[in-house]
Amino acid sequence: MAGDPQADCLFCKIVAGDVPATIVHENDTTVAFRDINPQAPTHVLVIPKAHYPDAASLAEQAPQLAADVLATAGQVAAAERVDGTGYRIVFNTGGGAGQTVFHAHAHLLGGRGLNWPPG
Repeated sequence: MAGDPQADCLFCKIVAGDVPATIVHENDTTVAFRDINPQAPTHVLVIPKAHYPDAASLAEQAPQLAADVLATAGQVAAAERVDGTGYRIVFNTGGGAGQTVFHAHAHLLGGRGLNWPPG
């Protein structure tokens, strides 16, 4: 069922505390932690605690939770002091877009120039 923890999901295991992560922010609905393979000086993943496989399903089935993920990303950007210089929030949806963990998550990137187009 959508939203239920998945036994084989890395991010569900982080939410449950079964897999360690460097958590920088947590509230009732989201967890933010440092990416283990950072692509910028600030690279934090923001995830909903509930399991949704990607950003599209999260937005469709739990729009308030999707908004919570974005709000948390903004709070983390302020705490990381990248809100004044600029930052990027990226959702990869699907394997062809680079999604490797199929639990909706936002990448918060900052701390260096971020050129356009990305990738």
